[in-house]
Amino acid sequence: MRIGELAARTGVSVRSLRYYEEQGLLASNRSSSGQRHYTDDQPERVRFIQRMYAAGLSSRTITELLPCVDSPSQDNSDAAVERMTQERDRLSRHITDLAATRDALDALILTARTYREQLQDAPAC
Repeated sequence: MRIGELAARTGVSVRSLRYYEEQGLLASNRSSSGQRHYTDDQPERVRFIQRMYAAGLSSRTITELLPCVDSPSQDNSDAAVERMTQERDRLSRHITDLAATRDALDALILTARTYREQLQDAPAC
């Protein structure tokens, strides 16, 4: 399939697919006229890449995990588990930071609401 069809089947822009290829996440065969052609299993790979991006992983991290997907082995699996554990820990720290930010915003909202209520209850001059 050509790049436009892969984009249509996956809901990913042609530009993103080209980027994935530049990053080594996706491979294509080129026709004699230079058109990219993808195999039938590439839509699933694109969906995998999208899930990894949605989870907050960088293209570099995804590249490190792909050997486990492409060529499962004990060594590849061990390396992938280690890398995924590092990413999970990073995400957990980020979630903790986000929760603290949310709590600070909740406190500011409460302060602002209290202030507004005090203004509304104050006698007019």
